[in-house]
Amino acid sequence: MLHYALVFLVIAIIAAVFGFGGIAGTAAGIAKILFVIFLILAIIAFFRRAS
Repeated sequence: MLHYALVFLVIAIIAAVFGFGGIAGTAAGIAKILFVIFLILAIIAFFRRAS
């Protein structure tokens, strides 16, 4: 999950450099969503392992 978030972040940066604002914004939004999902799953896994 974190891998895909980083991939979309790189796509957003490259698109922004080349001037594709719409694609860059969409890719950045997807990267944010995937990162939040990753954080939630990581926290759940941490608490399940601790108990």
